[in-house]
Amino acid sequence: MIERQNGTESDVVILLTTFPDLEKARQIGTIWVESQLAACVNLIPGGVSLYRWQGQTEAASEVLAIVKTTSGRLSELEASLQDLHPYDLPECLVLSPESGSESYLAWVRNETMLDKSPS
Repeated sequence: MIERQNGTESDVVILLTTFPDLEKARQIGTIWVESQLAACVNLIPGGVSLYRWQGQTEAASEVLAIVKTTSGRLSELEASLQDLHPYDLPECLVLSPESGSESYLAWVRNETMLDKSPS
């Protein structure tokens, strides 16, 4: 599980991951948005990753996914990533923005909130 440090469940976070192709990235990204695990998933095709895997240097074409969510949805998002992703070890890096447009951050919070009924 991803550890949260000194934040709240409504803190906006950005998860970075990669996919082997645009079709798989779009399929999984759509699931995340429709299930409100993510407010938005940006897919950036055409990347090349250079890395070591099982003692060998590898190069692969990949699609970068930039996923906007909240700390409160992060554990579920990570579990979904592990379940749905075709890689044995999918990239999962979480960044916490220092600042951002308050209206955009509010939108991310609203889109990832399961119960939108008024209190």
